[in-house]
Amino acid sequence: MAQQKRLRTLTNTLKDKASLIVASLSIKRNISTVQINILRATTHNLSSPPSESQISAVLSITNTSHILPRTCIISLMDRLHGTKSATVAMKCLFTLHNITVQGSFTLKDQLSCYPSYGGHNFLNLSTFRDDLDFESLQLSSWVRWYAAVLEQLLTVSRILGYYLNSNNNLSKKDSLILNASNADLLYKLECLVVFVEQISGVPESLELQKTELVYEIVRMIGEDYRNVQGEILLRLEELGKRMEDLDIGELNELLNYLKRLEESKENLVLLFVNRRKNNRFWEMIKEIKIRGLEKKEEIEGNWLMVVVNSNTVAAELTRSTNPFLEPGQYFSVPQQR
Repeated sequence: MAQQKRLRTLTNTLKDKASLIVASLSIKRNISTVQINILRATTHNLSSPPSESQISAVLSITNTSHILPRTCIISLMDRLHGTKSATVAMKCLFTLHNITVQGSFTLKDQLSCYPSYGGHNFLNLSTFRDDLDFESLQLSSWVRWYAAVLEQLLTVSRILGYYLNSNNNLSKKDSLILNASNADLLYKLECLVVFVEQISGVPESLELQKTELVYEIVRMIGEDYRNVQGEILLRLEELGKRMEDLDIGELNELLNYLKRLEESKENLVLLFVNRRKNNRFWEMIKEIKIRGLEKKEEIEGNWLMVVVNSNTVAAELTRSTNPFLEPGQYFSVPQQR
């Protein structure tokens, strides 16, 4: 087994070197540089994630031309879709993730709209499987999970109208939320809840976090999760202020989202090992849920009173207008339901 692993490591090293040689032979120097930087950041070596300098090299080269951002994303996608290695796929996703955090606006824009013709899973990794060995199989489940999380991250940014980690002025966000309709608040809340649910669907093989690559990936997703918590809190606070004005349909929708968040909590605690506990977040969810349930009971109680009173009035009208009764006689007619 040890000999097979050494042989596989040697084979992968030769593959990486061969790919670098081919890329360096290109006559288009700018494009060649982009491809070489991507290859260096996405080697087959599982022991470590791409270094900061390797990620910086991928990001910085795109600042010199308006053509290179598209070239960078296409090259990364080709690398991602062309590999059968779970390690290479994870490193490609990690590099893409760094683009959403540190990349230029043009680079982010190229990522968010690729491919232009759409598709439910544009990273196309829902069936990814590296069955080389047991570790590769386990890592494959992380590839599928990570891809789905990144897709939802881009969806959230598109729906919110800004990237989660952008330096948006808090007062500007407050203004947007204050002027939003109930429907808009709930629509964007749902998208944020789906992102939390996607994170909570983490693979069971949490022991893989011992590897530096997976650990760094979880750390980065933890930062995204913290940002999403902030976005959810802003909307819950505003919906809490509007609680008295919500109709029964809006209340039911809100309560459903809160229930889904609570159902995700256990896996999130296991994934982040309380690093992202944020008691205020969960306390707010509990508080809004209680108030929402009380408001729902109040509305339903008022409906019951209206129905009962309507039936009483109808019965009185029946008794008072029945021509076959003697004066002073009453005969109550059951109401149809």
